[in-house]
Amino acid sequence: MKDVKLGKYLTLESFCTCTQTYQKYATQINPYPDSQISIVAIQALNQWIIDPIIDHFGLEQFQLTYGFCSKDLKRFLEKKDPITGLKNGRVAPNLDQHIAHEVKKNGRYYCERLGAACDCQIKDLDSGELVDWIIAQKLPFDSLYFYGQNRPIHLSYGPQNKGDIWTFNAAGLPTKKGTERWKKEGR
Repeated sequence: MKDVKLGKYLTLESFCTCTQTYQKYATQINPYPDSQISIVAIQALNQWIIDPIIDHFGLEQFQLTYGFCSKDLKRFLEKKDPITGLKNGRVAPNLDQHIAHEVKKNGRYYCERLGAACDCQIKDLDSGELVDWIIAQKLPFDSLYFYGQNRPIHLSYGPQNKGDIWTFNAAGLPTKKGTERWKKEGR
């Protein structure tokens, strides 16, 4: 399964094992989707969003920091590090599409919005410039989260194809404030 090609560049293994939390707890986490439909959604994200970015900026410059969130990874992201006491990561599986089309025990999707998501950046490029390029190319993203100039951005691709852009305030809450420059050029 790990050798499954997602697009021109990435494999399922690279997409599912890129997080720091996975690296830290790799022996305890199954990072892969249970659902073939999740893999298809991740392939669509690669085809329509990631491949064009890598085509333009180059594979050597592309950094994937968060790809698929398996049920195991979700559990570890919600836990606190025993040494630091800090949560291993922020996770919002009901909103952020990182968990793709995975299904809970009750048969419902973790994220009703469906699709797939990743967080990525381009080495030595201001993330605002990456967003400018994505908007100019009219890439068909569902949601884009801009966390700051020197931080990865979140991109999702899904059936809603909303083209929503969000930034985050000092408290870490989503806001539309600061997205005005992209809305003027956007879709």
